[in-house]
Amino acid sequence: MNAVEIEQAVSELAEQPFDAAEFPYAFLMAFGNKDTTIKRLRTGASNKSDLGGVLQTNNIHLATCAPGDIAATLTALRDSPATTRAKSKFILATDGIDLEAEDITTGETIACRYTDFPDHSGFFLQLADISMVKQIRERAFDIRATSRLNRLYVELIKDNPDWGSADKRYDMNHFMARLIFCFFAEDTDIFVSDNLFTATID
Repeated sequence: MNAVEIEQAVSELAEQPFDAAEFPYAFLMAFGNKDTTIKRLRTGASNKSDLGGVLQTNNIHLATCAPGDIAATLTALRDSPATTRAKSKFILATDGIDLEAEDITTGETIACRYTDFPDHSGFFLQLADISMVKQIRERAFDIRATSRLNRLYVELIKDNPDWGSADKRYDMNHFMARLIFCFFAEDTDIFVSDNLFTATID
């Protein structure tokens, strides 16, 4: 999976009702883990968490918790001997309302509303063996925007199959470029009225 595909999968996860028992597995699947890997974690064959969470060796130790217990859970994950033994790169705790995570190696942290964690998908790209640099993490919003435009393009082609033909490709690309400009113009106040473009297409 590439960064855009991961962002899309993470966004879809965040849009679903929070399921504390399923979240750790769904999160790992969003970063490209195969069904066989998830099955081994579910059965405990490769899950060595000592806190009732999910621990993937050399990757992440994550746990869900009761509302308001995120800080304590994150501390427990950080102090867990299993986290150290498994050489986890990340720890993550969420109660379905908020989410906090830490990069064990660098000490960098994120804390956000649960529904906003797709904005931080770049923080976890190492889980998908995507080498991380600071610039990529900071461009998570660009990754998300690209994902959204890709989804829009796919939906437009799905509803209008003839738009995907070779003779229509130039017009379609031109149309998408105009959309991008309109989104940009609205965000940067080039348009004189607030939300002029959004209100027009809404």
